[in-house]
Amino acid sequence: MADFRDQQALQHMKAVAPPKGPSRASHVTALVTLLPLGGTLLGFSGVTLACTTVGLAVLTPLFILFSPIIVPAVLTVGLAVTGFLVSGALGLAALSAFSWIFSYFRGRRSGPGLAMEPLERARRQPLAQPAFGY
Repeated sequence: MADFRDQQALQHMKAVAPPKGPSRASHVTALVTLLPLGGTLLGFSGVTLACTTVGLAVLTPLFILFSPIIVPAVLTVGLAVTGFLVSGALGLAALSAFSWIFSYFRGRRSGPGLAMEPLERARRQPLAQPAFGY
């Protein structure tokens, strides 16, 4: 009887215990695959850093020389792009609000969770009796 319980407990533990991890061969395969890939990407990042540093060193005098022209131009273009993006976002928000209002007044929006529904429900219900009877 005790042997049967021990076997049941062992089977239960095998079923509950997580399976064994990956084998040694899969670790070696992952290492062989990822090591060259990681080395290549690390090399590319080093080349990118070197090129960026050299380019910045070469172009810094040009930036300083043309800064009276570049800075106002960049500011102007940046402000114009920001203005267009804000204008588009506000226009989209306005159209969305108008669409919601139009649908609400036409009666297509009557589901739960809308902003006006609790107000309308409170308006329809009679006033509640005071809790303390004053």
